[in-house]
Amino acid sequence: MRHLGTQILTTERLLLRPLTAADAIAMFENWASDPQVTRFLRWEPHKDWLETAQLLAGWEALYQNPDYYQWGVCLRGSDAPFGSISVMEGEEQTPALWRTPGLDHSAGVWEAGYCYGRAFWGKGYATEALCAVRDFWFRQVGGQWMACCHAAENPASGRVMEKAGWVWDHDSLYHKFDGTPVACRCYVNQTPDF
Repeated sequence: MRHLGTQILTTERLLLRPLTAADAIAMFENWASDPQVTRFLRWEPHKDWLETAQLLAGWEALYQNPDYYQWGVCLRGSDAPFGSISVMEGEEQTPALWRTPGLDHSAGVWEAGYCYGRAFWGKGYATEALCAVRDFWFRQVGGQWMACCHAAENPASGRVMEKAGWVWDHDSLYHKFDGTPVACRCYVNQTPDF
């Protein structure tokens, strides 16, 4: 793989770009403070926009790393993010857990994850952004496969994955930052034929 870091990506309707501390109010208001949005995520809803600003300042410092992938998702023509999508080394690193034959684990298990403000659900934006990140991962980074997992109680996220070409592989658990286990479903997307 050739890690390239968080590059600006565009789709027909979306702009995916690095987030900055200047995005704190938009992130807080659009998704980070909403318990309905964060209920299946590892972190709790933010209590104020300063908490969001601290998180974003930390993310900003990581953008210099070539293996750091974290995008804010905006509508084209707008600079206000309404969600985020990332690719990171996943929890499911044990090769024996993965059932899909032929998966090369030598570069680790890289997993896409995303969250969007409720006002933007049901419009196809999550699938569109996930496809953009998938194509970037396979075409430019040179990844051979990518994981994606969702809470078992959130089947809508699984439908997003399936529309973007992911296939169920196994059921497992992930853990919130406070240690709470969450039943999840893990999916695989292998290098498509472009």
